[in-house]
Amino acid sequence: MAAVDSKYSLAIETALGAGLQNIIVDNEDCAKACIRFLKSTNGGRATFLPLTSVKGSVLNEKGLDMSEGYVAIASELVECSDEYRSVINSLLGRIVIAENIDLGANIAKKYGYKFRIITLDGQIINAGGTFTGGSSSKSAGMLSRKNEIAQINKSVKATEEKNKLLK
Repeated sequence: MAAVDSKYSLAIETALGAGLQNIIVDNEDCAKACIRFLKSTNGGRATFLPLTSVKGSVLNEKGLDMSEGYVAIASELVECSDEYRSVINSLLGRIVIAENIDLGANIAKKYGYKFRIITLDGQIINAGGTFTGGSSSKSAGMLSRKNEIAQINKSVKATEEKNKLLK
């Protein structure tokens, strides 16, 4: 499993986009079997990420981490076990997270618009120089909801502990 601090959830969800629904499988044979099943049952389409074949790289631009507004490479903000690191790097290792659109634009310009930048509030500066953005619900995404559920569960446990003490 993977975890993301709630302050980065929107940025990571935005960076992943449809990739958030990709399915991690053990190997290529499993991916092929799943695809055959979907095809034979008219079950739709899916993207499978075999742990044995997905190899990700991490962006390594000199001085990037010293840029004003730089937060991190997106993959660095995801906690996961080592077996999933190559998948996380494949999906997020070449995406920069920046504080805001203005500072992100400065970073993009400085590096010639060579990589995607996502801001903490979910705005996108694409490789090549296009910008995508606007408003988005901060609690609508899967990671945001997961963090919210964890927060609520924590609160419930604390309340239950208090109730035990009061009895």
